[in-house]
Amino acid sequence: MTDSTTFAELGLRPELLKAVSDLGYEEPSPIQVQAIPLLLEGRDVLGQAQTGTGKTAAFALPLLQNLDYDADGVQALILTPTRELALQVAEAVYQYGKELGARVLPVYGGTAYARQIKRLKDGVHVVVGTPGRIIDLIDKGVLDFSSVRYLVLDEADEMLDMGFVEAVERILSETPKDRQTALFSATVPNEIRRLIGQYMRKPEQVTIARKTMTVPQVEQRYYLIDQGSRLAALARLLETEDLTGTLVFTRTKLGAAQLAEQLLQRGYTAEALHGDLTQDMREVVLRRFRQGTLQLLIATDVVARGVDIQDVSHVINFDIPGDGEDYVHRIGRTGRAGRSGIAITLVTPRDLRRIKLIEQFTKQTIQPAKLPPKEAVYERRNALFIDRLAETVKEHGLEAERALVQQMIASGVDVIELAAGAMKMAREAEALRPVEDVREISPYDDRPRRDRDGGDRRGNRDRFDDDRRPLRAERRDRSVPEAGMVTLKLNVGRLHNLRVGEVVGAIAGEAGIPGKVIGAISLRQDFTLVDVEEAYVEQVLRGVKHWNVRGTMVEVTRDRGSRGQSSGDRKGRRFTGHG
Repeated sequence: MTDSTTFAELGLRPELLKAVSDLGYEEPSPIQVQAIPLLLEGRDVLGQAQTGTGKTAAFALPLLQNLDYDADGVQALILTPTRELALQVAEAVYQYGKELGARVLPVYGGTAYARQIKRLKDGVHVVVGTPGRIIDLIDKGVLDFSSVRYLVLDEADEMLDMGFVEAVERILSETPKDRQTALFSATVPNEIRRLIGQYMRKPEQVTIARKTMTVPQVEQRYYLIDQGSRLAALARLLETEDLTGTLVFTRTKLGAAQLAEQLLQRGYTAEALHGDLTQDMREVVLRRFRQGTLQLLIATDVVARGVDIQDVSHVINFDIPGDGEDYVHRIGRTGRAGRSGIAITLVTPRDLRRIKLIEQFTKQTIQPAKLPPKEAVYERRNALFIDRLAETVKEHGLEAERALVQQMIASGVDVIELAAGAMKMAREAEALRPVEDVREISPYDDRPRRDRDGGDRRGNRDRFDDDRRPLRAERRDRSVPEAGMVTLKLNVGRLHNLRVGEVVGAIAGEAGIPGKVIGAISLRQDFTLVDVEEAYVEQVLRGVKHWNVRGTMVEVTRDRGSRGQSSGDRKGRRFTGHG
């Protein structure tokens, strides 16, 4: 196959061709050109390739083409070393296969078993997961691999480096010997060669030399923050950076829509741009952004791959991109035509590994940075207001205003009090933009590191039960709220796929309150209990008006009687900053 090979020439089904086209991919990458035909033929494949070369599509598209969508049982298993990669790969497989009706389930440590077990019982075609949680589900008797026809080991060297050799071999032994296997790894050490010899059938090797992609004229930096501080951190940067056109990237369409709504409520002109918009709507949004009437464009990766936007001063990764190539495509929207540009990425502790992979891919350093303090926001607000006021004073046509001022002074109003009152009125809109606390984290935090599958580096791999959160969640009896807290009730819960971090971020963003005043959160089947400091309760009740969870508008009320649950359902989750 030549470098000009198209996806259509690879022999993919029309539904898959439509999916890759909708996602903005115009032609296959080298590893896709080489691996897809081999996998479509049923061959085992060893792919030696770095992150960012397009290997997910290389194994996902053939797998989806060959699934029997009428058959029962799990037909495909994709093993990944980390929960973040499991989520990323599962989302990609779903996006590629949604036209075919593919049912995909990510499974990983640190989340409740109940929902994953229910999804398995309902039936899924593809399971994407980390070794620890997959073995847990096998041991519970709810995950059966006797129907597996396709097995993928993604980032195999990373998996073995993390100590998953025995777990991987156990999982391989649970799958049929006649399955098709694909193994992808940046390096092929002896341990992987042993696995290949023992568990693969005459694999074809595909090796892709990494192509360095750089954007030298772009200043790149990242901010290491707590998961629940994303919106507050973004707001602080928007107030202190010298922005012109700004692109803010999210991982999902839903995330783009929610973030745009939250920013609108804070007084910014923001619009979401994603694959669900019609072409006409996309053009309207892009035209407003190009003309400068739109401050912020909240986008998914479809924009980074094929939309021409000039004069972008900043690219902000609200969600870290999936791989190095996506990162380069994103930040390539700024620093064009010889201009300088700034690329900012918001990073949580579990994202640090991905930052390192991106740096390896681009061969550039992304500098860690500290957010400006609250005082810098207030100083900038004052400076901008004084500048605007000075410009207004120079304008002609203020005769009517001068007459009013003279009238009020004549009636005895002090001129300084008059000016102060006018300033306060003119700045009322700033109340829409609270300057919230942000929990920044040191890259050199010496707390015990959690491993990527839920345990810690001391060898204590946790087996999470149905009502535990990873990362310092604690239990307590929910019969009464903590002193100084009031319990509020949301009309959404686990059935709506609600997440604890989503609750904190949405309430803080919608009501304009700091995340630290939110206490215990208890997810139930069809509702959620949230403790909020008493002083902020009315603000939450008034402020949460536009939060939509998977199609359900959220209603917040004072809890009047949910305390009579069984003791097994009264376990609360104290928010400590992680979502």
